[in-house]
Amino acid sequence: MSLYLILNIFTFSTIFLSFDKKVAFYKYFPYLLIGIIINGIIFIPWDILFTQNKVWGFNPNYLFGIFILDLPLEEWLFFITVPFSCVFIHFVLKAYFKNPISLKFSTYFWYLLSFIVLFFGVLFNDQLYTFTTFIITPIFILLVLNINKEFMRDFLFTYMVSFIPFILINSILTGSFTDDPIVWYNNDENFSIRIGTIPIEDTVYNMLLLLIPAFITQFLFNKKAK
Repeated sequence: MSLYLILNIFTFSTIFLSFDKKVAFYKYFPYLLIGIIINGIIFIPWDILFTQNKVWGFNPNYLFGIFILDLPLEEWLFFITVPFSCVFIHFVLKAYFKNPISLKFSTYFWYLLSFIVLFFGVLFNDQLYTFTTFIITPIFILLVLNINKEFMRDFLFTYMVSFIPFILINSILTGSFTDDPIVWYNNDENFSIRIGTIPIEDTVYNMLLLLIPAFITQFLFNKKAK
């Protein structure tokens, strides 16, 4: 069994906690499925294009060996397991914890972050990973922020908490604990600034990967409830 597949299975294990009475995450499954599909429509072509252009790639030594459209099976599963688990974290936090972040702080934070990220995206437009991630993500942030500031306040709390498992999983993927990385990156297409072995762009990419399905799930569930 591949190490990448093991990580996917471990990440998806949160499904066994989905029937907690207070969270009742299973009630969100139909809406989350739509969110994951829309997420895949955005991220999978992006992933295929970047893999074909060697912006990043995959080490076959840590894979099962099945490839679909140049992406390993494990990478396809990644776009299911990671959004699922992080949206689960989002609703667990809403059910069990009071968000300590004020709406005013959250709103200013997202506007400032979007401006900074956009600035660097434009500045480093010759680096493909940096440019695309730093342009697309703030656009989505500003769009959702202007639709629902309360959601973005909750999402900020979610992202802060999910950053811990993100660092752990991505550290394994990028080679912190193995002889070679499972996922390698072409430093000509990014800042070459890393958190341990994780490209700084991954922190923004991951933000977008979680934002889209979390917002769609919440939006559709609220609409159905009304």
